[in-house]
Amino acid sequence: MKDNLSVKKKFYLIDAEGKILGRLATKIADILRGKNKPDFAPHLDKGDYVVVTNAAKVRVTGKKRENKIYRRYSGYPSGLKEENFATLLAKKPEKIIILAVRGMLPKNKLARQIIKKLKVYPGKEHAHLAQKPEKL
Repeated sequence: MKDNLSVKKKFYLIDAEGKILGRLATKIADILRGKNKPDFAPHLDKGDYVVVTNAAKVRVTGKKRENKIYRRYSGYPSGLKEENFATLLAKKPEKIIILAVRGMLPKNKLARQIIKKLKVYPGKEHAHLAQKPEKL
């Protein structure tokens, strides 16, 4: 049986322009975990790298653009920070996709290793042309 070291990792390129956030995040999470491969093992990192471009042009349905709130807590009293989808999209559009995918991964050490294989860029340009990413 092949171990984790002998698995050849591929690069996939996904254009997020006009795609719905949740459907895009599930597809990305499956590729990162390796669920699209026949030799998937939940305890091994057999997934591939994913490069996402045009993160600033991702869509959401309904009234999520105004009503969806992202919260983080600093650990200090009154340290709760909140911002909605529209303001986070204007400031850091790549963070939206990273948070959506991270929520779909298991909550363990393996997920922290897997999320490092996700590369998100707000515009069309990316720094992974040398890896020859396969377009999805």
